[in-house]
Amino acid sequence: MYKHILIATDGSELADKGLKHGLALAKALGAKVTVVTVTANEFLSPYAMAEDVADGINPLEVQRKASAAEANKILQAASATAQSVGVDIKTVHIAERPPAEGIVETALENNCDLVVMSSHGRRGVQRLLLGSQTSEVVATISIPVLVVR
Repeated sequence: MYKHILIATDGSELADKGLKHGLALAKALGAKVTVVTVTANEFLSPYAMAEDVADGINPLEVQRKASAAEANKILQAASATAQSVGVDIKTVHIAERPPAEGIVETALENNCDLVVMSSHGRRGVQRLLLGSQTSEVVATISIPVLVVR
């Protein structure tokens, strides 16, 4: 059925639920797995940036290093989870992109035939205020998306 599953994670407890579900599905199907985490550009206040620059620090480089370190931590945890259930995975970090865009891009570039990701299931004003990366992926990708809640 599915030969290559993309599992998206941000390292949260909810995303871990999606990771475990996707790994169990992959194991049952004998599918390849790619796990992706995406780090978006964080808002840096102009005041903080000016202070850093005045101190001779490149605030964007500091942010990039922090994002890369966090992504590495998330992907190492995913690798450990995958190893514990006997599934080999490939890990990918997409930096400085909106999460939904990075997830869709990774799925298409790796010829995945299923995306597994988690969602809080927010509705109404909460969804409008917080946005929904899962909804955006579902709306833009041409392959099936399994949403774990």
